[in-house]
Amino acid sequence: MNRNIRVLIAKAGLDGHDRGAIVISQALRDHGMEVIYTGLRQTPKQIANAAVQEDVDVIGLSSLSGAHNTLFPQVLDELKELKAEDIPVLGGGVIPAEDIPFLKEKGVKQIFTSGSSTESLAEYIKGLISDKNPLVQPKKIAHIGIAVKNIDKALPFYVNTLGLSLNHVESVESEAVKVAFLSIGESKFELLEPLNESSAIYKFIEKRGEGVHHIALEVDDIHKRIESLKSIGVQMINEEAKLGAGNNLISFIHPKQAKGVLFELCQGLEESED
Repeated sequence: MNRNIRVLIAKAGLDGHDRGAIVISQALRDHGMEVIYTGLRQTPKQIANAAVQEDVDVIGLSSLSGAHNTLFPQVLDELKELKAEDIPVLGGGVIPAEDIPFLKEKGVKQIFTSGSSTESLAEYIKGLISDKNPLVQPKKIAHIGIAVKNIDKALPFYVNTLGLSLNHVESVESEAVKVAFLSIGESKFELLEPLNESSAIYKFIEKRGEGVHHIALEVDDIHKRIESLKSIGVQMINEEAKLGAGNNLISFIHPKQAKGVLFELCQGLEESED
């Protein structure tokens, strides 16, 4: 695209509060985008007409009134009437989690709820317009890491009681941890035993006891994923991928980003070298 990205920010219906919309408009301008703000109390028809007349690339709808399930689909219907349904529509504001599947089913491209950063919105729009698959979903849950004091003592429950298959056991000296992988469907459990007191797993068990330590998400191109997360302000424990168990490249997202949940990104080493 040779010109700046053009974004229409609109407040549909009787919603009389636009401070958030103004903040978002300025944030997108700071990212080099041209922003048209339509003002308060716009009808879906007015919003669709303005989007076509201004030749925008993206429409951002903001709603604080609770009428999003009615107004957002109406905007999409008006765009279809104008043969402009190819303009992606994003939603934001006070939108309950249970309404998001309905809105996406109706055609809203993505929902940015309260608490979403303007950085993540800007990067999403840039990726959307450049066809770089913004917010690409991880491929699957690769494994769930479980901290245990002793793998040999923990295995009977997983193998004999749950009936899982033990794949292999290995030691990762750089992390001072012994690891056992057990298959469950397309995913795995990863039992983590500390090898010494310097291990992060040892410290975890000392502080919290045995139990779930992290959730690992399998991704394509872990290096680009890390850079993408960093670009929107996500704090990483590992700012570069490193070699972990199972011949995987791994990187951890700081748990404060997910309300205390530790997420690991992982990618098979062979896949990453293709």
